[in-house]
Amino acid sequence: MATDTSATDTDAGADRASDGLAALRWDERGLLPAVVQDAHTGGVRMLAWMNADALRATLTTGFAHFYSRSRQALWKKGESSGNTLAVREVRADCDSDAIVIVAEPAGPTCHTGASSCFYRVLGTDQIVHEDDGPTDPLVAVLARLERVLVARRDQATGEKSYTRSLLDGGFPKILAKMAEEHGELAEVLPAGAADDVVHESADLLFHVIVGLVARRIPLDDVWRELGRRFGTSGHAEKASRGSGTT
Repeated sequence: MATDTSATDTDAGADRASDGLAALRWDERGLLPAVVQDAHTGGVRMLAWMNADALRATLTTGFAHFYSRSRQALWKKGESSGNTLAVREVRADCDSDAIVIVAEPAGPTCHTGASSCFYRVLGTDQIVHEDDGPTDPLVAVLARLERVLVARRDQATGEKSYTRSLLDGGFPKILAKMAEEHGELAEVLPAGAADDVVHESADLLFHVIVGLVARRIPLDDVWRELGRRFGTSGHAEKASRGSGTT
């Protein structure tokens, strides 16, 4: 007979949340600052405050909740705008008096429409300028590219694009382009101009990511696999995969 475990799972999540809350050093108001970090880019999205109820709701629902000091009330980020923060991970700092929430934003985080609340750049005595938020790390370009390619793959309309033509052509076309770009990179890599090496490397990476998107394999899975290999001999790692791989 099937058993409904949803209530049990919720209770277990609440118990784990309570255990984590007890280890934290709340201030005299029962609050902690919580910084939100974009799970895709590593950029800082916002800072807000949490009380125990907000942190408990965040841990048990999987969406960021905060405590409003002005309204003295619990609130869920994006409840009215739809710009929620889906939580991947919650971390406490070494002193247990501050929190980082690693989250996937559903849209702009700032109420102004900027992607980050930290969109004002300061000088020594004035605000120098405003933009959309802190510059993302360069490695975030790959995650941004992946999101664009996924959108091309999943678009409902028949809008023409180079990516759409690759995906419509399937793996015969994608693999042919990967082989072509590999050949062009191999030609310039040993002694070609540095700019040519960069250009051809970018072309090959682009087409590899198109292939992953076509297979619906997330880039994050590749990053996790690379991370797993740190501290392991390349020969040992390859041998561990068995005779079924080359």
